[in-house]
Amino acid sequence: MDGIMKMPALQNLMRRVAWLGFFGLILSAWWLMFRMNGAMGLDVLGSSPVNFLDLCLSPAKGAQFWIIYGMWGLMMAAMMGPTFVPTARSYEDMISARAATRTGFIGLITGYLLIWLGFAAFFALAQMFLQSQALLDGLGASSSGGLSVILLVIAGLYQFSAAKDACLNKCQSPMVFFLGNWKNGALGGVLMGAKLGVYCLGCCWAMMSLGFIGGVMNLVWMGIATLIMTLEKLPDVGRRITRPLGGVFLLAALLVGANNFGAF
Repeated sequence: MDGIMKMPALQNLMRRVAWLGFFGLILSAWWLMFRMNGAMGLDVLGSSPVNFLDLCLSPAKGAQFWIIYGMWGLMMAAMMGPTFVPTARSYEDMISARAATRTGFIGLITGYLLIWLGFAAFFALAQMFLQSQALLDGLGASSSGGLSVILLVIAGLYQFSAAKDACLNKCQSPMVFFLGNWKNGALGGVLMGAKLGVYCLGCCWAMMSLGFIGGVMNLVWMGIATLIMTLEKLPDVGRRITRPLGGVFLLAALLVGANNFGAF
């Protein structure tokens, strides 16, 4: 009888540990980004009177890649972790109903983050290429009005696309996803998390690319983008803001284009 009574207490402890670990990961990523900004002499807008990358990065391409990839990896954990909370809560409900396990929960988060950490490599390579073409400055901010307009137009149009709608529907209905794609155990959690990560990537890649406009170390942009992407995942809110956001991005493209018309 004592053993039976202790089971709920043990389950509650495991639940707290899992959630504390998840939120601890997110908070640690934000804290490291903040400390990194301070170490670089940057303000919260990611700007500095000196070009940090010119001063501190090794000229070796491999070294540059790993430093830039580290920045993007932290950004992915800091920004995309909060957007996954509604999905994680749905999985938690299944644990409470004894239809899922705590190891599956950990696997779910792991698979999700692996997708975004993998995509961070693409962003790092894109940043290095754009910097080599003098389209970004050393802090990853656009130095080209044309590039800024292109990124805003792509992000704006994507908000109206069928691909955005399809991916967002999956992210807004995690329980439906679980019922149609269920896999048991830790490995099953990883596989489901990775698949959800792909859908999330389909929702958010265009908005994430806007970081190249204000600078990839711009903490203000990171915070606003995280809030927007999290709200988009909430069905009642997301359906109301997705297309208006697209209109905002397209309007911003027109304003940037008008302001930089002479430059291109």
